[in-house]
Amino acid sequence: MFQPFGRQETARLTMGQALIKFLQAQYTEYDGEVQRFIPAIWGIFGHGNVSGLSQALWEYGDELPYYQPTNEQSMVHAASGFARTRLRTQTFACTTSIGPGATNMITGAATAHINRLPVLLLPSDYYATRFQGQVLQDIEHPVSLDMSVTDCFRVVSQFFDRITRPEQILYAAPEAMRVMTDPVDAGPATIALPQDIQSVAFDCPTNFFRKKIWRIERRQPDARRIDEAIALLKEAERPYILAGGGAHYAKAWAELREFSDAFGIPVGETHSGRGALQEESPLLIGGSGHTGTPLSGKYAADADLVFLIGTRLADFASGSYSAWQHPDVKFVSINVSGAHASKLGALPIVADARETLRALIAAGRAAGVKPNAGYVESVAVDRQGWLQQKRDSVYVQYPDERMSQAQVIGVLNDFMASGDTLVCAAGTAPGDLHQLFEATAGRVLHLEFGNSCMGYDIPGAIGVRLAHTNDEREVYVFLGDGNYLLHPMELKTAVQEGVKLTVILLQNDGFQSIHGHQKALVGHSLGNEFRVRNQETGKLDDGDFVEIDYAKNAESIGLRAWNVTDEDQLKTALKEARLERRSCMIVAQIKRYSRLPRSGIWWDVFGAEVTADDGTKRLVDEREEGREGQRYYW
Repeated sequence: MFQPFGRQETARLTMGQALIKFLQAQYTEYDGEVQRFIPAIWGIFGHGNVSGLSQALWEYGDELPYYQPTNEQSMVHAASGFARTRLRTQTFACTTSIGPGATNMITGAATAHINRLPVLLLPSDYYATRFQGQVLQDIEHPVSLDMSVTDCFRVVSQFFDRITRPEQILYAAPEAMRVMTDPVDAGPATIALPQDIQSVAFDCPTNFFRKKIWRIERRQPDARRIDEAIALLKEAERPYILAGGGAHYAKAWAELREFSDAFGIPVGETHSGRGALQEESPLLIGGSGHTGTPLSGKYAADADLVFLIGTRLADFASGSYSAWQHPDVKFVSINVSGAHASKLGALPIVADARETLRALIAAGRAAGVKPNAGYVESVAVDRQGWLQQKRDSVYVQYPDERMSQAQVIGVLNDFMASGDTLVCAAGTAPGDLHQLFEATAGRVLHLEFGNSCMGYDIPGAIGVRLAHTNDEREVYVFLGDGNYLLHPMELKTAVQEGVKLTVILLQNDGFQSIHGHQKALVGHSLGNEFRVRNQETGKLDDGDFVEIDYAKNAESIGLRAWNVTDEDQLKTALKEARLERRSCMIVAQIKRYSRLPRSGIWWDVFGAEVTADDGTKRLVDEREEGREGQRYYW
């Protein structure tokens, strides 16, 4: 039989052993800082990977620590939280068995893909030899013998390969590294590992294990695009900035502030862009889009030039293409991805955000561009008005009512210290935080709203915490009870690893975010609250609320827990939790039905086109009025 690599030094290893040794030799370099790209691996072992990858990890994984989750989806969320906190310069690997172990990871993979976060996914697969016939936990496709459940990962991966011979890992693994460390292609990389091939030996060239540094490069902007952008800025009377997550990955915080100040441009932020202006500024108008501040809605609608910085323009940010209403509005889009930079017919600057902002600042000053003093003054006045409105009517305790979610956010704004992180993903919570949380003075807001994935919060926060293992920063998890019930047991993982989290559980007895949509578009309640079935009517929606003691649930896992019903109790619990070394949970009883001031930016959700219910028809008609503002911007 032909023997490859005959003139090279080789080592006889299984495919799994070679992969484990390879992962420990991969590094990234970003702005001169070199670090291990994959410093740990998460996994749940089943028959598909226990004799393959787990054996390899035990024998050769001394520098690849293993973490044990309670659910395969959760470990991908933990990897995503870690990767985002480390600005995509590091991530985790995740291994699963075949079948449900693999498919459990798909939601986590989708969340990472939508948010452009690199994670390495290693699901097990069928036997490549096929000697065994149809195997446990895999599909039997009627017309494709090479189809398996792991093919589901193709849709939610930036890179996908299936290893059917051990030598193929020599090419698949480096390509996965290249994709994950590329600022444009970054996202999940899936290498499907048939359960037999993991344990098959081959003569592996030892240079496969040499230290490899993947440099994360900063693409420079085209000078002509810079000149074109400055020409647009010189003509603009009401410029506006929408900053997205790309501003963070480019570490463009100082340059964004300088650009805003130099030319008098107000800054709105997407969900992932919150905190792009790290310090208070009279030009910071906060969260932008459908769940943003009324202030940002106003200035977006009136803008005649919009700088889009590191955003892919999801529908909440763009108001389903209705946010910008100036008849002659123009766009300049700064993005490492040409596809994203070209949206809305924008002037595309396909380059690194920090380097582009530096070039724009220099070119703008050279061209004599000055702020519009009246415009800057109007932003500052309106901003003070919004801050006063929050104090006077949003952070207010009304008689005979539960504490509101907004009040909890107000307390956190005052309590959280520099370096503390607040993690949130789904329900009403991310929208309220997008509008109200003050992601300045070193406070970090970590919103996963690309996939708005329920169940992300706790494992994602574990990933954030693991990215800050050697400091005293606090990591808070902000989530509703409906969200908590999806993945509560990852608190076991936090206890197991000694990872300190403080969970702020907002008890409003259901999925009140989607319940609000339901009431606004249908006018009736169905299936969104936690109620005991009414035996007289046979319905779930008119019975008593289910009584659940979430604090006792947390205590049973090993957390310290509090039940709070007002601001004073909340403040006391937060102070006591900060002094704890173990994880904590603060259960806040909040109003079930409350809404913040509207941003003024529409969001497209279709109601029933035909209905015999007059109430539903009225609500749908009212909603459809917003469609008049949808624009085709190209």
